[in-house]
Amino acid sequence: MEIRSIDHVELFVEDAEDTAGQLCDSFGFTLAGRGGPGTGLRDCESVLLRQNDITLLLTTATGTDHRAAEYVKQHGDGVGLIGIAVDDAHAAFAEAVERGAVPMTPPEEFGPAGGRVTFASVTGFGDVEHRFVSREKPEGPFAPIIEETGTREPGGILQRVDHFALCVPAGKLDETVRHYQEAFGLTQTFEERIVVGSQAMDSKVVQSTSEMVTFTIIEPDTTREPGQIDAFVESHGGAGVQHVAFLTDDIANAVRTSTDRGVRFLTTPASYYEMLPDRLGPIGVPVDELRALNILADRDPSGVMLQIFTQSTHPRRTLFYELIDRRGAHTFGSNNIQALYEAVERQQAEEAARLA
Repeated sequence: MEIRSIDHVELFVEDAEDTAGQLCDSFGFTLAGRGGPGTGLRDCESVLLRQNDITLLLTTATGTDHRAAEYVKQHGDGVGLIGIAVDDAHAAFAEAVERGAVPMTPPEEFGPAGGRVTFASVTGFGDVEHRFVSREKPEGPFAPIIEETGTREPGGILQRVDHFALCVPAGKLDETVRHYQEAFGLTQTFEERIVVGSQAMDSKVVQSTSEMVTFTIIEPDTTREPGQIDAFVESHGGAGVQHVAFLTDDIANAVRTSTDRGVRFLTTPASYYEMLPDRLGPIGVPVDELRALNILADRDPSGVMLQIFTQSTHPRRTLFYELIDRRGAHTFGSNNIQALYEAVERQQAEEAARLA
């Protein structure tokens, strides 16, 4: 199968309208449409958001028969479905099932000839499914089951989904990687063992040939002290998407704009920036600016990468977001992971102290 890109991300949430409002206020997403029983959706209501090449569908179950009901009960709000753009959803579905993916929703076509949209879903990992999407008009409406309320407008601080970070229970990393290789034809491009104090985790990256669909998969090392991956799996109730990374072409502006809108980002120790020039050399952005905005920096043979992570506002402290600015780099800031996890530990310690 020829995987093109991320078509959309569907979050199963308790209150789609409220979540949509938060994402619009925080990151500048635009309300693009709504769906419910009147548009052909069954047992649910959905809100469609867009920004450049990012499409988010927020779905709330209105009946117990919809998958979002059990998902939210088990995991709380989170990414329940990742839509993958392919040339032919019928063929991709058949191929994935033949390779071992479990079918969830057989191919279903929407719309008239010339503007037809086809959806077909299979299992991904944990309770996250993957929906193959093929569109006769790539820039056309999402689907007739969503009544769109506006036109697509360029602009905004975020460009597209860069990657997803997936947390899996101990012992499931290789199995999950193998599933993506065998069922979806993704290729493993990177692996790393990360040690943070008395904690440790193992990660591998799988990616489509187009390089537009990327999953960083992480499992905890249970021979070490329990850490954040253990905590995620426990709080989430199993494997799930820990964070979604959004690509931006000006991270400093994106951070300032988001901060002004109320987004809270993780902070970084001052010592991180003191060591940055010796570790990376010139990176094209003043270190003082990075320090002021808590932006992390890394370099690989292809260039520089800048990134920052939001604090989680999820009641279970699971799902959060990343902003990433790639200036030639193709990797994921592995040298920043220790700084990230130290920052998360500080956030959790501060919250515990406030509650004490």
